[in-house]
Amino acid sequence: MKNIAVLFGGVSVEHEVSVITGMQVVENMDKTKYNPIPVLVTKEGKFLSGDAIKDFGNIKRNKLEGAKKVFFKPVRGDFNLYTEEEQGGGLFSKKTSGTVVFAKIDAVFVALHGTFGEDGAVQGILQFIGIPYTGCAVNAAAVGMDKVIMKDVFKSQNIPMTDYFYFYRDFYKFDDVKGEAEKIGYPVFVKPANLGSSVGISKAKNEAELKDAVEVAMHYDRKIIVEKSVEKPREINCAVLGYEDDLQASLTEEPITWEDFLTYDDKYKSGGKGSKSVGMKNQKKNLPANIPDEMTEEVKRLAKLAFRSIDAMGVARIDFLVDENEKVYVNEINTLPGSIAFYLFEPMGISFKELIDRQIDLAFRRSKEFEKNIYSYDTDLFNSTSYGAKL
Repeated sequence: MKNIAVLFGGVSVEHEVSVITGMQVVENMDKTKYNPIPVLVTKEGKFLSGDAIKDFGNIKRNKLEGAKKVFFKPVRGDFNLYTEEEQGGGLFSKKTSGTVVFAKIDAVFVALHGTFGEDGAVQGILQFIGIPYTGCAVNAAAVGMDKVIMKDVFKSQNIPMTDYFYFYRDFYKFDDVKGEAEKIGYPVFVKPANLGSSVGISKAKNEAELKDAVEVAMHYDRKIIVEKSVEKPREINCAVLGYEDDLQASLTEEPITWEDFLTYDDKYKSGGKGSKSVGMKNQKKNLPANIPDEMTEEVKRLAKLAFRSIDAMGVARIDFLVDENEKVYVNEINTLPGSIAFYLFEPMGISFKELIDRQIDLAFRRSKEFEKNIYSYDTDLFNSTSYGAKL
């Protein structure tokens, strides 16, 4: 029985979405093979675990008094999750706090959306320790999170996209942004470069709306991307499962919304207060998407190409836009989709349980590959170079 720490929550505007995904993973993990250990990362960045975290109701009501603070040590090869416990104490001595092992972890299932969880930050910690973890590695996670770098990589692979430009908050001059927007043409979408779940995104059809949209986006990120909009767009999504050249595309889906793009509420609250299901499965959609077979094959081909181009692993969802002339554009890749996109694989006979299982298998496979790498180089540099010499 392997102990799998499931990280969810996080210091991110996508905290609540991540909690839902994480609890779904814990609930659907194969208990005959794995012992899931839920680890809630609070909005303040504390790691909490224990029985209190196993109950979604406790998290929802913020009743976490019984939870234990846990942490990994930044020591390579130390796969233990630690906690602090009071020790000693008697008639003539005070109780002291000591570090004890909370659980020995075999692998980590990363279910953290957004900042510090989907952008390579937590992946870097886990990779330094050497513990197997699911999803993209550091570089792929970082590229997939930054919409500008992502699109630059896609461009190098001749992946079709709409025109775009970007700027930094500290160097923002509206006249410059207005000029670039006029070059690519209105309407445009203004987005924080490093956020998901449609947070901070606005559509601008003119100069006044552009200024307002930029002000909104700059509240969430220092880097802003402006993209040419597609007229009368249809959004098509397709997920990919696998690693390197062993890739499997999911069914396509077409989200249904009255808006030009899916808002946060469209994605996660569309089922209403009485809905029993949570996460992306609850969103209204056509599944599979009502598109021609030729377009379906093209979407799946481009989805795999986008996945491979950033060296993704596990499950990622690629979002597309289709214009009124049925031209297909890749919009972005989501390297850690809500509910890990299980609903796109379920109709193909891949259950949520199997989807989790395959991602954990991939985590162990990649970890073994990392072990093949040489991380030291024998050299006599210290003896051959004087102290203070320019290297």
